[in-house]
Amino acid sequence: MRGLYNRIVTSLGDTPKFHLAALAAQASTALAAEVDERGHTTPAVVIDESHLLDHGELDAIRMLTNYDMDSTMPFTVVLIGQPTLHKRMKHGVLAALDQRIAISYQMPTMSREETSSYIKHHISIAGRQDTLFSDDAIELIHLTSRGLPPSVNNIAWQSLIAAFAQEKGIVDESSARLAVTETHATE
Repeated sequence: MRGLYNRIVTSLGDTPKFHLAALAAQASTALAAEVDERGHTTPAVVIDESHLLDHGELDAIRMLTNYDMDSTMPFTVVLIGQPTLHKRMKHGVLAALDQRIAISYQMPTMSREETSSYIKHHISIAGRQDTLFSDDAIELIHLTSRGLPPSVNNIAWQSLIAAFAQEKGIVDESSARLAVTETHATE
């Protein structure tokens, strides 16, 4: 958490203190001062890949939000992570942090059509306009990934590698099946 506290303090224009306890208090105070200075603007601390944080790190975030004994909330914390984060937050150990959550949103899985559009969109961003994935390959990718974007990305990437290794100009079902075997063998 030292890195998070350091980042907060330096982002708000101060020099971080050395000792962790002093640094945590400094980060809370700096965030509160930012609200006092700006008035209605509330700073936000956004933590991506939050599912990778351990219980101690999540508890440190709770302590950071404990400024002024809960009478005010000087900033907003946005935790972004995989579905496992939501499950972990329900553990008794993290109940105090879970109680502080005002809004929780879980992105729904993609439909087959959304998975297809998602893959085609990424292909067009890469500069390719013609068909690169066959419909049956997209169907297999969707079914195997359960419509979860990170899983779609992994399987599609491995499918491209498999098609390249087989010297194919299009990712077909057999290339996608090889990719599925490869990605699920490592899980």
